[in-house]
Amino acid sequence: MRIQTSLLNPCEKVVLRALVRRIPSFVTSDYLTGLGVVGALVIAVGYALTNYSPAWLWLANLGFVLNWLGDSLDGTLARYRNQQRPLYGFYIDHNLDCVCEFLIVLGAGLSAYMSLRVALLIIVPYLMLEVYVMINAHLKNEFRLTYARLGPTELRLIIVLANSVLYFFPTLHEWSCTVSVFSRTYTLQALDTVGLFISASLVVLYLISLWQDARYFARIDPLKKGK
Repeated sequence: MRIQTSLLNPCEKVVLRALVRRIPSFVTSDYLTGLGVVGALVIAVGYALTNYSPAWLWLANLGFVLNWLGDSLDGTLARYRNQQRPLYGFYIDHNLDCVCEFLIVLGAGLSAYMSLRVALLIIVPYLMLEVYVMINAHLKNEFRLTYARLGPTELRLIIVLANSVLYFFPTLHEWSCTVSVFSRTYTLQALDTVGLFISASLVVLYLISLWQDARYFARIDPLKKGK
């Protein structure tokens, strides 16, 4: 059971249904999944090239559009054409999702705005949540796509807006601050503080969800007294 209660979900469904009717017959769900991966590569390249010019942020934004199209339309197209492949689709889609997430975060860490250390601090709790979702998909037959009314589409939109702000406000390009942690000094760039907030939020979200579901499983699978 898919749990999708994000803010943009009603509008997104309308757009996807309109797009899926116009997709040529030779385009398959696998092609669209590949488009999502291409989008992630474009994002990574765009971010890395910001070391030369902030204008490359627009290439990263284009990558987010391509990634959204591929990731959102592959399953929609399979359902529209009644060509679902639950086992193959689940396996390919979610493995490639992890690849895309790694590429995007790696690109951000190689950009002019975020350090690689902070980028890796984002991907680790994100993948922990990914594992949590996969476990619940197996144990509860529940596939949750939304947390706090935010899903992948909302996250992409927020990042695109952040990229646009970085481009239109050049002073952010040179912003930095220094912090000391356990006698070690770190310099934080423009997106590092945002990245640390996202990482901390993901950790808190993971721990809360883990605690709630641990209590649920304890109730339905109580400790049995020995004979």
